[in-house]
Amino acid sequence: MQNLTKTLIFSSRTVLCATILACGAAFSAPQTDDVPNLVGTWAGENNTYSEQRGYASWAKTVEIVEQNGRIFKGQFSFSGGTKHFFGVIYPDNTTLSWVAADSKGYNHGHIFGKDRISACYVETGADATVGCADLVKKKS
Repeated sequence: MQNLTKTLIFSSRTVLCATILACGAAFSAPQTDDVPNLVGTWAGENNTYSEQRGYASWAKTVEIVEQNGRIFKGQFSFSGGTKHFFGVIYPDNTTLSWVAADSKGYNHGHIFGKDRISACYVETGADATVGCADLVKKKS
């Protein structure tokens, strides 16, 4: 009887461990092979608001020029010149953020598919600004 009890305890522990491992594999973070490729030119309409300028809309083009795994860098042009930035794709493979060395705000975005992203800018302080652009990847 003692051997049967030990066998049942061992068997149920084995089943429990196997179940936990299987669930962990099913809910694990995406592999690096699944990281979306953002390199290319993205275009769309940018809608912003600030107390100084009010509401504004204009065409926005963003170029992602390089990507190494989850890290990317690029640039976009605006009335004041060209802004160079660098960013990251989060492990969920749908969320992204980017920053610029000469900027006070942050861009946070979402990847909706291989050809569509959104990028929303927020800045606090005296020049507080908010805005979002829905961007579509241009065909090469």
